[in-house]
Amino acid sequence: MSKKRSFILNLDPAKPTKAYDTYWKFACERQNVFFNRIKKSDGEYTIDPILQEYKFTNVYRACDRVSQFLIKNVIYSGGEDFSARDIFLRIMLFKLFNKIETWQLLEHKFGEIRESNFSVTKYRNFLDREMNQGRTLYSNAYMMASGCKEFDVTRKHHAHLLLLELMLKDALPERISECKRMSEAYSLLLDYPLIGRFLAYQYVTDINYSELTNFKETEFTIPGPGARDGIRKCFTSLGGLTETDIIKMMADRQGHEFERLNLPFKRIGRRPLQYIDIQNIFCEVDKYCRVAHPDISGLSGRTRIKQKFKENPAKIDYFFPPKWKVKIGAK
Repeated sequence: MSKKRSFILNLDPAKPTKAYDTYWKFACERQNVFFNRIKKSDGEYTIDPILQEYKFTNVYRACDRVSQFLIKNVIYSGGEDFSARDIFLRIMLFKLFNKIETWQLLEHKFGEIRESNFSVTKYRNFLDREMNQGRTLYSNAYMMASGCKEFDVTRKHHAHLLLLELMLKDALPERISECKRMSEAYSLLLDYPLIGRFLAYQYVTDINYSELTNFKETEFTIPGPGARDGIRKCFTSLGGLTETDIIKMMADRQGHEFERLNLPFKRIGRRPLQYIDIQNIFCEVDKYCRVAHPDISGLSGRTRIKQKFKENPAKIDYFFPPKWKVKIGAK
């Protein structure tokens, strides 16, 4: 008979709240929902009433619908003759809008998007017409500043297309592909107007899905505002640690914590949670705690979860960067 391990929750100098255990329980159950949605079609994915009622993103960032579209349809879409500059252009053009429908509009109009058919004037004029007809070009996630003042234009998509053109003129794809560390590529992106710390980290993560780079994902992280809110709810005191330290600590402890709480967490393949996933979970736990632990305050002061869960009938055939060597079923 194997001996039962005893665990001591010692996070010194950080001081956890009751939401700390909720973090791991949420991660495990939300991941169960992910796999249940692949296997089941009856809509009964969880008995957790909060997860039943409200919308939460996947535990692994790469599993969400927009990230899946980026990986499968933008980066690895079958264009084997794409240059490094083409891949960079495609990633950044998609992420500037972060909206699947806008990408599909552009592809329908201009064909397979690559540097040879990228034109600020043509893309701008086409998107102007779509916008004038009431089309929403941007998603609500990761929206950058309009850039109208910086680029002396009247519409933000004009500025964002000019920003992308500037990056190509500066040979940014080549410079990023020469970087050895994620933090180096992050710094290059951060040098550009309109791109702050959080967006630069999101973009370098997206670029790292491709073959342009192969950065170690547990080398570097930048906590976003939602993650900082979640960290605040999980700890009464960081004890002098930074929010970045906390994310790294959580990544290091994940196996221990799932075992301590007897949680059978299911990875995608053999891939543990990366820093980007750890901070993503903090964002979602911030929302979850608004209902589960309304007595615990965050930084934003928000008390409600805005988005209710609504089943999206469009199936996803999950695909991940080949370098990860991850394969799972279709939803």
